[in-house]
Parts: sequence; C-alpha cells; structure tokens
Amino acid sequence: MARRGVPALLSAATLVIGGLIAAAPAGAAPAAPHASPAASTSTAVHTHRLCSEPTKPGYMACNAVARTDVKQSLSLGHHLTPSGFGPSDLQSAYKLPKTGGSGQTVAIIDANDDPNAEKDLATYRKQYGLPDCTTANGCFKKVDQNGGTKYPAPDAGWAGEISLDVDMVSSACPQCHILLVEANSANMDDLGAAVNRAVTMGAKFVSNSYGGGEDSTDPTSDEKYFKHPGVAITVSSGDSGYGVEYPAASQYVTAVGGTSLKKDSSTRGWSESVWGTKAGGEGAGSGCSQYDAKPSWQKDTGCAKRAVADVASVADPATGLAVYDSYQATGWNVYGGTSAAAPFIAGVYALAGAPGASDTAASYPYTHASALNDVTSGANGSCSPAYLCTAGKGYDGPTGLGTPNGTAAFTK
Repeated sequence: MARRGVPALLSAATLVIGGLIAAAPAGAAPAAPHASPAASTSTAVHTHRLCSEPTKPGYMACNAVARTDVKQSLSLGHHLTPSGFGPSDLQSAYKLPKTGGSGQTVAIIDANDDPNAEKDLATYRKQYGLPDCTTANGCFKKVDQNGGTKYPAPDAGWAGEISLDVDMVSSACPQCHILLVEANSANMDDLGAAVNRAVTMGAKFVSNSYGGGEDSTDPTSDEKYFKHPGVAITVSSGDSGYGVEYPAASQYVTAVGGTSLKKDSSTRGWSESVWGTKAGGEGAGSGCSQYDAKPSWQKDTGCAKRAVADVASVADPATGLAVYDSYQATGWNVYGGTSAAAPFIAGVYALAGAPGASDTAASYPYTHASALNDVTSGANGSCSPAYLCTAGKGYDGPTGLGTPNGTAAFTK
C-alpha cells in the first residue's frame, strides 16, 4: 500500500487574528484555502497545508498548517508583537520553567533543506528575548542525513515545517541545543536514516513532524528506525482528524495529538479541547493501528493494537503559534498542525531530563497520568469505540492522557 498524504484542511475557533490573505508559499499543497464555521462563534479561519500530498509510494507529508487570513510581514514595527502564541504563553499554559534543559540536544527530523533555518531561528529568538542559538556558539547544528553538509534540495513547504519545529523547541526549552537533520527526501527510508543519524550524533530527544498512511511494512520500519532505548522520540499524530498515520503508530514513539488552546478565567488560566470536530476531516489524528503491536503500558481495552495518541499540546491553527519563516515566505506567520505539538513535547521531555538508558520514554506519561492536564471535551470525528475519537475523562485518542502540566509526566 502506498503511504498517503492527508488533504488540505482548515480549522476554526475563537481566536480572532485579522489581516490580509497571503499567497501560499511555493511548495504548498495546490488546494485553495477553505473556511469552516467556528464551533462557538461565526469566526472562520483559512488555512493551507505547507506540504503537498505525496505522489509516490513510501513518501510522507509534513503535518504543518498555515493561516492564510493573517497578515504576514518580514519585520514588525516598534512595540508590535507577532500574531499567535509565543514562548511565554506556552510556558504559562503548560507550567514550564523558563530555564532548564541546559546541555540537552533536541533533534529535528525533516525532509529537504531550509537555507534560512539558522537566520530565521535567530529572528524568532531575538523577538522573544531567548538566548542566542547559533552554529558559532555551539547551540545550533544543521546536517544532512549522513551527518555532513551536503544538504538536500530546498523546498519551501518543508522549510516552513522546519521553522515551526525549531521555534517550538525554542519555546519549550530555550536552553536546549537544536540539531536539525535534513533527509534527502520525504521517503520513509531517508527520514528514518535521519532519525538514526540524530541518535548516532548523541541526541536524546528526536522530533518527527510528518506522517502517511499505515502499511504492512511499518513493523519493519519500527525496528530499523524507531527502536532506540534511552531516546525520547516524538511523532505528530496527523492533521486530518480521526484516522491513524505512521510513524505515530510506532510502538516505540510518543504519538502527539493536538488541542485548541484558549486563555480563560480558570485557576489554570487556560482551557483546552480537542482540535477537530465531530464531523471529522480536520484536526488531530487518532485511532487504532492496523499493524503495530500494542505497547505494554497502554491499557485501553477498545483497541487490541497500538492506540494513537499518547499526549498532546496546542495544534489548532485557529489558536496557533507565531513562527518566523522567510524562505519563499513572508516572515511572521501563524502556524498550527500536530507538527507544532511534536517538537514542543520533545522540548518538554528535554526539560525533564534524559531517559533511562534502557527505557522507552513513551511509557513515562502512563506512569504519571495525574501530572497531565486531562482534556475532556471535543472530538475529531465519529467512531466506535467512541474514546478513540472523542475526549473524555482519562485516556482518549485525540489527546491521549492529556497535555503537559509541568514536566513530571515526562520522566521516569
């Protein structure tokens, strides 16, 4: 079976960010932007996927979504701030320390090259007062899948994905080092080789923001690319609502779902619901794998094989993230997708510290479920059993066990 991409999507919620509709970056999916009504207001947001659907067997699509109804700009006027949530918002929402993670390296796995990755990262971090992260000071490193500097061909869609990834790691763990490993292509074998390269180079935290349809070769790919005891590997669950993608279905990774995040007057100061709608077709991916074995720490009874997801964080582009991307794009953007959640959770793992040498870090949240924010409302489709697509108390498919409430759930 050929791995498949997921269609252009849209999302809506109550965050209102006005502006001009910007042209889609080169390399984006050709489908025109769509809009859908918000669940609680008449506000609609317009989006497009950054990566086109794969046209060849074995290829993956990035799970990043851009708002097209928000004004984009290469620079900001004095005292202006970017649209979308920034690091202080996320640190507040998820009770993360502003320091920590020093000496830890989070690896980002993506396809193709972003020629502006380091420069754009510098712009993002300067805007938010984060420490410099450069090649010169040893914080940032970019390599090809062989560990060298023969970078693959650039691609605007994947460059946007790379910008989102490095910015989200920066938001979660400003003191962390970032290793960007660029695969030669979006083929699973190239991306998997990049995962192995990151581990070989010493990364204890590896983020993967891509996926495609499941197939019978997935258990083989698990063993070749994702079985790395002592390394926390995160994977985005998908952006097309109910349904399972690989490699989120791997039994060795932490599958990361997505939420809509809003400020409110609660004690926490924030609330979350599932990113998606009961109608399906958009939102965080979830479900029961066809091929991957159930890991021993998963105890849900309605899925005999691997259930997706494990945990979650903000992913809805309507409550999206500020990202800086200048490669065939126009600078400050609002992005979402579970591609935002996977690197963010990798950064949270890094704040919590390196996993035990023989551990599969995906098991950690299951022993500390009470240390997560349980998401109990919303759905990403209709299904049976209902918990695989509808939020409720305890474990559910779209948000797993919940979202970070500090770092306690991400350590042994």
